[in-house]
Amino acid sequence: MTNETYMNHPNFGLLYRVCLVDDKQELFTTLYAQRLFFLVTNGIGGIKFEPVGRSDARLMVEVRLRHLRRNGLVADYQKLQQVHKNTFQ
Repeated sequence: MTNETYMNHPNFGLLYRVCLVDDKQELFTTLYAQRLFFLVTNGIGGIKFEPVGRSDARLMVEVRLRHLRRNGLVADYQKLQQVHKNTFQ
């Protein structure tokens, strides 16, 4: 069973969830090219898509990796580390 999450963007089509960033915020990328990144916030006013540059997206993933490692969430850390490698290297 996979834990992949997808979302449909009104202009860019299907997005793939890279990782959770913060409470009610997730980082998504375009499914095929993985060149455009969006910070998706789910709040009271609905879902908000904020474009994010590649370097900022990479930093968000690295911060999340540090958080997972610090909290001893080894399985989640290893999965996200593989996503980081596939997406940014």
